[in-house]
Amino acid sequence: MESFDENIVREYFELNGFFVRQLGKHAVRKRKKTEGSGVELLVYNPSAPADAPEPNFQLFSSDMSSVRQAIVVVHGWQHAGVTPAILKSPVRLLEFLKKETLSQADQTLRIDDSLVEDPEAYQKIMVLPGLPTADPQRSMCIEQFKAVGVDGVIAFSTILEDLLRQVEVNHSYQKSELLQFVRVLKVYDMVQAPQMNLF
Repeated sequence: MESFDENIVREYFELNGFFVRQLGKHAVRKRKKTEGSGVELLVYNPSAPADAPEPNFQLFSSDMSSVRQAIVVVHGWQHAGVTPAILKSPVRLLEFLKKETLSQADQTLRIDDSLVEDPEAYQKIMVLPGLPTADPQRSMCIEQFKAVGVDGVIAFSTILEDLLRQVEVNHSYQKSELLQFVRVLKVYDMVQAPQMNLF
């Protein structure tokens, strides 16, 4: 399932002008990857200014022009515990993120120097199934992520909405099964703009 989540996130960053590379894909890893630790991607945006303003902690597609280079850890749908009920409840989502993501964040964000020249020069971004929308859970969650060294988070809903907006029905996406599938949904009016209602 990791490859599915990785493909979605990779397509998102590439559509937003980033070069994307999976960390350690072809290299021998010095540290053993723990169960469910997520996919690590290195992203670089050559058009982002070096003196870009600091983006908000919760990132949206409009913030991507401010991100120059980042290490992205994908904690997505490979976690079997993610359910619609969890995503709709700020309390349950905070508990889930503490148990499944925050508990592993320190180890997940520790990047081997042999994989990246200067890990401190990169923002550390996590892609999550969701983030609590109501306070105090939202504020608590953001504080806890910042405390373990996370610079920003992106919700999967943000990524999916952006993919739906950017895919054009008049373009062919032969090299991307995911984008081609989104295009087919739009061609057959299965996804309607601007609300992006599915079916």
